[in-house]
Amino acid sequence: MSQDRLIKLQCQKCKRINYWSSKNKKKVERKIELKKWCKWCRAQTVHKEAKK
Repeated sequence: MSQDRLIKLQCQKCKRINYWSSKNKKKVERKIELKKWCKWCRAQTVHKEAKK
C-alpha cells in the first residue's frame, strides 16, 4: 500500500469535504471526479479531489 495515498473528495456546490478515498498516484495522474451524495446539499453532486 505504499503507492496508494489517501485523498479528500470535496463537493463542488457547497465546498464541504464529505468523503475520503485512496488512489494509486502512479497509475492515476489526473484529479478524481465522482458523483456522490452530499448530505448538506441533499442532492447528488460532483465531488472533486481536494488539496491536503
